[in-house]
Amino acid sequence: MLINSIDLLAQTGISRATLNNYIKMGIVPQPLVKKPDDSSIKAKQLGYFHNSVLDRIEMIKRYKKEGRSMKEICSLLQLDNNRDDEKSSGKLFPESNKNESILLDNHQNNYQEKRCELVHEAQLDNSVKKRKEFQDSESQESNDIHLTIQEIHYPSYLINNKYEIEWINQEAEKIIFRRNIRSIKLAEERGIFRLLIDMGIPLDANRRIMDFHMSMFTRRSEKNEIEKLYPSITRNEMTMLGELYDRQADPSSDVHVENYMNLPGDPETLYQAHCIHFREGILCVFAPAGKMIQGVLDLLSRRGKLIRDLIKNRLPTQIQFAVMVADLQDSVRICAELPPEEYFSLINQIWKCMEGSFKKYYGTYGKHTGDGMVYYFLRNSDSNYIMNAIHCAIELRENMRKLSSEWKIKKGWFNELFLNIGVNEGEEYFGMIPASPSIEFTALGDSVNYAGRLSDFARYGCIWTTKNLINRLCNEERMKIHYGIRKKQHDREVLIENVFSRVMDLIPPDSANSLKFIDIATLPVTEVLKLR
Repeated sequence: MLINSIDLLAQTGISRATLNNYIKMGIVPQPLVKKPDDSSIKAKQLGYFHNSVLDRIEMIKRYKKEGRSMKEICSLLQLDNNRDDEKSSGKLFPESNKNESILLDNHQNNYQEKRCELVHEAQLDNSVKKRKEFQDSESQESNDIHLTIQEIHYPSYLINNKYEIEWINQEAEKIIFRRNIRSIKLAEERGIFRLLIDMGIPLDANRRIMDFHMSMFTRRSEKNEIEKLYPSITRNEMTMLGELYDRQADPSSDVHVENYMNLPGDPETLYQAHCIHFREGILCVFAPAGKMIQGVLDLLSRRGKLIRDLIKNRLPTQIQFAVMVADLQDSVRICAELPPEEYFSLINQIWKCMEGSFKKYYGTYGKHTGDGMVYYFLRNSDSNYIMNAIHCAIELRENMRKLSSEWKIKKGWFNELFLNIGVNEGEEYFGMIPASPSIEFTALGDSVNYAGRLSDFARYGCIWTTKNLINRLCNEERMKIHYGIRKKQHDREVLIENVFSRVMDLIPPDSANSLKFIDIATLPVTEVLKLR
């Protein structure tokens, strides 16, 4: 028995756009297109589906409610359109009428001609109440489908791989934590376990919300990593969390982690916890039991859009970091000398030779208001962010020397290619700036500005850094770096090692540059020469 597309949409409550997507994914079969049986429909052609499609759509809805992604659903329901398999899968369109029967067409061009009914502008009979109600409900569902992360009005938050909250909505602050989490600027103070313990949630009584988060930690981390959850963790807290870890990890334990729980700020309501894992972290959404709407589930199933929304709204965080600003010397002159295609080829080669070094030393590309390319080296427990920046800068200089030699041979010119580099260290607020078509990572403050000014100050491929950065290194690390100030003595240049100088003392008083660098005139700096 066949059902037309209008009745199908009315009975299932999905939109035409959603039905189109299901057909494109191959989880709903292509329709039989023919002249409408109902004379009240003015469209010349209408799509008809076998009644079994109703069960298929209900199955898709059920999988979505279970939190499955569309990729998983496609894997479970992918239709086999091979005619040789029809006997095992059953024919979708019974041949009760030879003039109306049609086999699924696997050719996209033919399908595009047949799917015209899915976008037809049917003039429905006003007396057909059911169809009118469908149009109203379809409009409402369309609004739900286009939800953003900010429009989820259930308690929700994203924790990163260090179990620190990076995004949270007002509902979670009010119903779960009962405090303003977004006002906490240090990421380490937004650790989920630290926040829960500070709330005084008893570990020996109703601890479902703690069990819920510890189950995530147990699946991904060893017990000895508990002491690294946050810097100020005490012995008693480590002991309590360790006991909780053991109960989760012990197969014989009677602990059963449930997704249903009451929340501290709303003990009368039963919430269902939804946990979505990403490379960037874990998104937790707490919806009243049975109240998770289709639009929210659809948003959670679209990983790319969800991650973009989360990144755009990530909380600004105060972070220690090293920053490198690099700029090609005399880029305007080189651009004027080269044909456009060769100049772009040169720039692409520069980026290519630099990209590997940034990845090797964990550099993160960022936005900066000045000129030059900017990379950040963030502090974390697994790497030395300052030494990473120094190593990367020296490697970039060597790579640029090789590229310069290649272009001398290629062009037969005498131009030298220099990448002038400034490096600094600081502690600033980091955040994301939404920009089309990408999202840019940026830090605000003098630390980045000083690195940019040092890049302007540097000439002929030099690497300049601040006294502040060198002082952040331990004695062993400082011994590995050959740095100092070049001084002119009579007619020769002398290198004085392990010293610094104010920028104003490195520029002759009568030089035009004395005014150009007045904003960093008193900044103590030194030149990084090489690694010992």
